[in-house]
Amino acid sequence: MPWWFWILLWIALIALSLLLHLTLGYRLFRKFMSTVHELGDGGKRFSNLSPAAETSDVETAEDRPEPGSAIFASPDQMRHDYLTAKAFRQEVRRQRRVKRKAERGQPQSLHDIEFR
Repeated sequence: MPWWFWILLWIALIALSLLLHLTLGYRLFRKFMSTVHELGDGGKRFSNLSPAAETSDVETAEDRPEPGSAIFASPDQMRHDYLTAKAFRQEVRRQRRVKRKAERGQPQSLHDIEFR
């Protein structure tokens, strides 16, 4: 075979490999851009949450005493406040658990529904 045949063969192989790489690069770029657009759409959809949806059953800042007032309070008062707040948080968690299980149709714990 003549020498120019080998040169043409190598040129064709290089051209095909470049074509393959360009095609793969284009597909990768398209997939990347579609992912970026989906992330942007998701960001727009979840960034417009209403403030009412972010409410919580936990105490608000208005219910709390002034910062630093615990220094001057009696230990009995602080213990009472701590135990009261702890019981409140436990009750809120219990109510959320009962509600969540009821929505999912799961059986309730007898302890949660106060069947004692």
